[in-house]
Amino acid sequence: MLEKLYPYRFELFLFSQIAILFGSLIIPGDFFETVISPILFLINLVAGIVLISKKKKLMLFCTALLIVSGIVFGADLFESQNSKFLAFLNMGVSFLFYTIVTFEIVKQIWQSKIVNKNVIFGLISGYISLGLISFFICLSIEMASPGSFEGLQATIDQPQLFTERLMYYSYITLMTIGYGEIIPITSLAQKAAILIGMMGQFYLVILTAIVVGKYTSQISNKRD
Repeated sequence: MLEKLYPYRFELFLFSQIAILFGSLIIPGDFFETVISPILFLINLVAGIVLISKKKKLMLFCTALLIVSGIVFGADLFESQNSKFLAFLNMGVSFLFYTIVTFEIVKQIWQSKIVNKNVIFGLISGYISLGLISFFICLSIEMASPGSFEGLQATIDQPQLFTERLMYYSYITLMTIGYGEIIPITSLAQKAAILIGMMGQFYLVILTAIVVGKYTSQISNKRD
């Protein structure tokens, strides 16, 4: 099964990421954030396991992370009150997973000899994964020290507004747009903003340049 899905690994991972980011446009409200979004994250975890399925030990480790994430999701559904421990555990698992998968995406793109649609999809999904990693960094800071970001206009008790605003800030910072309506006000949050901006720039400048260089060389070889 995994061998059949492996050639489409980047497409599966990318499309599930897009559903996470923009699914609330189709299914607005708390239902998406509390039920649909965690399910989409689980689907994205499965797609990530397909992506790294060639490395058995790494796949087993990420499968264990998927099981933990599924247990946390199930426990959260039956929990009458939001558990801070479960929230931190789920965030830690997701952060670790996306860090591993993003590294593997970068490695596969770096080692690819031919630039095709899979490489392009991988390049895009890797950048989106950086945004998700940035989101988990910002979320952990805000959960550990509430008020680290000014302008969220929501609290942790309002999961829909809180997560949407913080994810928006993470991607805006990654792309170095910085509209300024959300501001990091603590030292740790400011350093995180610097780190996120640098990650986005390094990814675009280095990895995209490598892919463009390979594609240019590929076209040149075909002409010769």
